[in-house]
Amino acid sequence: MAEQRCAVVAVLGAPNAGKSTLVNALVGAKVAAVTQKVQTTRALVRGIAMREPVQLILIDTPGVFAPKRRLDRAMVAAAWSALEGADAILHVVDAAAHADTERKSGADAHAVADAARISEKLNQLELPSILVLNKVDAIARPALLEMTTKLVGEGLYTDVFMLAAKNGDGVEDLARTLSERAPEGPWLFPEDQTMDAPIRVLAAEITREKAMLRLHDEIPYDLVVETDAWEERKDGSVKIDQTVYVARDSQRKIAIGAKGASIKTIGEMARKEMESVFDRRVHLFLHVKVSENWSEERALYQRLGLDFEA
Repeated sequence: MAEQRCAVVAVLGAPNAGKSTLVNALVGAKVAAVTQKVQTTRALVRGIAMREPVQLILIDTPGVFAPKRRLDRAMVAAAWSALEGADAILHVVDAAAHADTERKSGADAHAVADAARISEKLNQLELPSILVLNKVDAIARPALLEMTTKLVGEGLYTDVFMLAAKNGDGVEDLARTLSERAPEGPWLFPEDQTMDAPIRVLAAEITREKAMLRLHDEIPYDLVVETDAWEERKDGSVKIDQTVYVARDSQRKIAIGAKGASIKTIGEMARKEMESVFDRRVHLFLHVKVSENWSEERALYQRLGLDFEA
């Protein structure tokens, strides 16, 4: 039998670079929330990918950007903390956002600036990393090669991988390289485990993902979901009670929607995904409450695994 090997892999990148999509693709199961909105991931999410005899522990991090508020600072600090003790660092870059940068503006311009900020700090820390160009299926090859040359010149990269995490293209090549370089050592988790976060946390993240997808720009980031109760039933199903906290009463009305339409849709979307992920019937009950200062509550940061003082 081959000697067990295990590697901790920190997945770093700007908001919306596709880090969570990549982690889910490597694991082969949903462990992180994924939306088109930036800052979907708030705390460190550890996914566990098995490539026998290798166990890859993937740390999905919040996006690195220029923080403005306490929650922002805590998320960025959490992202950089993931590098401590990591056997490998992946710098995931949104290739599509970098193409034709002179004509880019808005979100793409921010993505380019954030990626440059990460490269600069990795260089300052003298931390070799692997450059992962994601979403390469969205740009032409000449532009991709030009962009790659520029990025490689800026960073301390040992390798470059071009992939499209959403459809799985190139993901196995990256997994193979990570597995080949994993140091010898015992697995840290059972081989059938895909994440180390409590199941109640994953349930809350699924609902928050659906809420963000449904509410679009009306409630950008001012919401958090808590799993209040988890009741196992004799028929094998589970009853889950969750609270969606928003910052203002106007946001509560938006989240609920006319005649409860919005929260009903969010609940249906979340329930269906939970049933798929948990492989069991789910009875989901959602409540929307106003908590004006939820982003300043120390207890919330502790539950999310974030540093309140960052």
